[in-house]
Amino acid sequence: MKILVVTSVFPNLKQPGLGVFVKERMFNVSRHSEIKVVAPVPWFPFIGLIKKGYRPRVDHLEIQDGIEVYHPRFFNFPGFLKSLDGFFFFLSIAYTVWKLRRRFDFDVIDAHFAYPDGLGAVLLGRLFKRPVTVTVRGTIGKLSRYPLRRMQIRYALKKAARVFSVCEDLKETATGLGIPGSKITVIENGVDIEKFRPVDKLEARRVLGLPLDRKIIISIGGLVERKGFHRVLSVLPEIKKAVPDVMYLIVGGASVEGDYEHALRKMVRGLNLEEDVVFAGPRPHDELYRWLSASDLFCLATSNEGWANVFLEAFACGLPVVTTRVGGNFEVVSSDNYGLLFDLGDENGMKEAVIKALKKEWDTKMIINYARENAWDGKVKKLCREFEETVNFYRRSAPDKAVTG
Repeated sequence: MKILVVTSVFPNLKQPGLGVFVKERMFNVSRHSEIKVVAPVPWFPFIGLIKKGYRPRVDHLEIQDGIEVYHPRFFNFPGFLKSLDGFFFFLSIAYTVWKLRRRFDFDVIDAHFAYPDGLGAVLLGRLFKRPVTVTVRGTIGKLSRYPLRRMQIRYALKKAARVFSVCEDLKETATGLGIPGSKITVIENGVDIEKFRPVDKLEARRVLGLPLDRKIIISIGGLVERKGFHRVLSVLPEIKKAVPDVMYLIVGGASVEGDYEHALRKMVRGLNLEEDVVFAGPRPHDELYRWLSASDLFCLATSNEGWANVFLEAFACGLPVVTTRVGGNFEVVSSDNYGLLFDLGDENGMKEAVIKALKKEWDTKMIINYARENAWDGKVKKLCREFEETVNFYRRSAPDKAVTG
């Protein structure tokens, strides 16, 4: 089977941490099917003069792990007229897909995110007469609050041949838009247990230059307000009273959602936490296992998530997780054997959860085994079966559409 992956969020040489979760999912699929990726990058005239370093220029074609990844430019208005994103997404990639199809006659178009990717992919499907699958992720709730985008999201999901959701919570969001539950299949993200593995804590700390004698809380993610690094910082002084040797390790950098680092550093200075907080910057994905292994607790005080791969990556390295009870978080942290949840906005609840987790004796073998139960192999086999069934149903029901180029 040949799968054309269409996504607005995907790693590139200038932004290696962008959309790693999409790459992990689909590059694991590539072990069973041939794939090519079209991942347009946002572009708007003179944007470099407005925000220096914003939306860096990316090569049109990259070869990643032997797979072709195309990056056409996607005409994108910054901050306004966002209801046109889906249409411009389609226009921006149509020519690239047309040229690609002459030598890669794909069987299905697989889109990630309902908007703008889903709408653009559905329009591509109508143009090239191919079925479309759309994966809904954490942005669908926020984007569907805008009436024009809500209409387009609903249209895209209704016209898609199949809808995937990474958690039950997002499936409920999609059904709330009028999409039949029977059309939506929940296929959670997985974890690469070869890449994410526990190593000796003290040795990892020596390699990374971290203190050997402190309790380390780690957060990994784009430095944006949504991820909640500031929420952890706000309670860190109180946590220190209960756990005096605690420190906070922040791994990550700017993302397409913005860059909150300046505000975080200012907060650290204001709270006199300079000796207790380390900004490690963005790190390569295949190095994260060492940062996780060097730590004692993973904490993410996020305000919105779908199915956060980083939780499973932490579990695979033996770390318990403390996080907010939002989105699909409670589905990933499904037992207090693996971590603790607190309500968003409850600072005292967050503080108590972190302190309890730091003092608790965790069964790391149980945590690691839970991650192994969620390895990519099982998820990908289910996903590949869905692709096969989608293509076969499309060919049976619309043989006149399933033409070759």
